[in-house]
Amino acid sequence: METNLTVTRPTLDVPQVPPQAQAARRGWRWPVVLPLALAAAIAVTLVAHSLTAAKAKPTVGVRAVPVVAATVRQGSMAVNLSGLGTVVPTDSVTLHTRVDGQIMSVNFKEGQMVRKDDLLVLVDPRPYQVQLHQAEGQLAKDQAALKDARLDLERYKSLVAQGIIPQQQLDTQQSSADQFEAAIKSDQASVESAKLNLVYCHITAPVSGKVGVRLVDPGNMVHATDTNGLATITPVAPIDVLFTIPADSIQHVLASSRGGKALPVDAYDRDFTKKLATGILVAVDNQVDTTTGTVRLRAEFPNKDGMLFPNQFVNAKMQTDTIPDALIMPAAAVQRSPQGNYVYVVRNDTVDLHPVEILVTEGDQVAVKSGVASGDRVVVEGLDKLRPGSKVAATDAAAKP
Repeated sequence: METNLTVTRPTLDVPQVPPQAQAARRGWRWPVVLPLALAAAIAVTLVAHSLTAAKAKPTVGVRAVPVVAATVRQGSMAVNLSGLGTVVPTDSVTLHTRVDGQIMSVNFKEGQMVRKDDLLVLVDPRPYQVQLHQAEGQLAKDQAALKDARLDLERYKSLVAQGIIPQQQLDTQQSSADQFEAAIKSDQASVESAKLNLVYCHITAPVSGKVGVRLVDPGNMVHATDTNGLATITPVAPIDVLFTIPADSIQHVLASSRGGKALPVDAYDRDFTKKLATGILVAVDNQVDTTTGTVRLRAEFPNKDGMLFPNQFVNAKMQTDTIPDALIMPAAAVQRSPQGNYVYVVRNDTVDLHPVEILVTEGDQVAVKSGVASGDRVVVEGLDKLRPGSKVAATDAAAKP
């Protein structure tokens, strides 16, 4: 049995827009979209123009960077070697007594400057004066005995010639006279020894210099075997400085001092701020200290003003060479990069980057071989904000307080 089913779908009633309304709806869009598109195009054009102008003139409208500039000068530049040193006296003498006795007087004050052969200490000389008299008396006694022995010898010679006495008696007399001559020589030595002890009682300065703290007082007993001295004398004018330099620089020093040339050496204080004295190099050690890799040098200073003091620590600066016609500028102007050293040179209120080749650095000054010219102004302060072409307001370093 066949059954026919018919499916009926519901229909939706969609309102139809009249053709006149559709045309009106399309027409209102153009008056709104067209002005917006035109405004966007104008904005893009202005931004592009401003970017192009900024690339063409980077300094226009940019505030100038305040910097301090110094002028490059041309002149001679000294090449120096520096090292830590110690002031040492040329001599250091400890006074000792050579005789035993009581100190009668001390004729110096602590810290006093004394000259060579000045009397400093007097030991009681009276015992040694007595010894001298005794030695002189024994000498006179033996001289008289020798005179008598020689007279007897002459008589014995005459008697032997006449055959009155034997030759043996003459020989005995000759031996006796010889013994007295030997005794006289011994007596003379005793006299000289007593005189020498009298000299030793007067303790004098063996060198000129400054006396240190005294170790004895008048009335003390001193002995020749005492280990402690009476005082010390240290010469201070002239005075030496022992300092060290790296072993790699020794050949340069030897080459500079060849032919007897005296290299100047300046002594500075511990902070390297004050120059104390000027001297010359007098000696170079004969070997390198393997523990430090340095060589010791000795410089001599007149030290007439007493600025150098024994055992004082100083910084020694020795001039080994001079570079003529060097381009000199402050070391603060030199900047470093992986590509090398460079400086900023001020040109018409802007700065240019110039690579430089350094010859030598001395303190806060540096000598360069190329890259700048005499009279150029290089920036020494305010470098951290600079780029090539930056606009600057430069102040002269010489006028800066």
